Amino acid sequence: MEKTTLMDKYPVFSLTVAKNEISQKSVDEIIEFFKAKVEAHPFATFIAIFDHYAHTTSIADHVLDENIKAAKNLVFCFGKQLPNSKMLAVRPRSLGVVEFEESFEISFMEVPNEALQKVVSEWVESIKNS
Repeated sequence: MEKTTLMDKYPVFSLTVAKNEISQKSVDEIIEFFKAKVEAHPFATFIAIFDHYAHTTSIADHVLDENIKAAKNLVFCFGKQLPNSKMLAVRPRSLGVVEFEESFEISFMEVPNEALQKVVSEWVESIKNS
């Protein structure tokens, strides 16, 4: 897994896997894999699946990397604590799944809770063993 800083401010973790390295064959199958992880977690809540590719391509003057074949987000929330009003700015969480010709990329923004960062990182890494 790689950590980068997107646009000089957003800490993003990403994992690229070759299509022949995992059993899932589509963005939808990967999203379902992670949805099951969210639903099995003791307090995480599944919220939605957002088809970012469809949304972007529906806009007349859109910009889209020509190498992207599909792109969806799994939106979920841990939300066990709400210690102050500003926590809403970093919630809910999202796992992004992008399909390229020969690979998939899974990405997420750093989770502010260290223990939950570990959980999401483990979910993403577990795709390689599925």
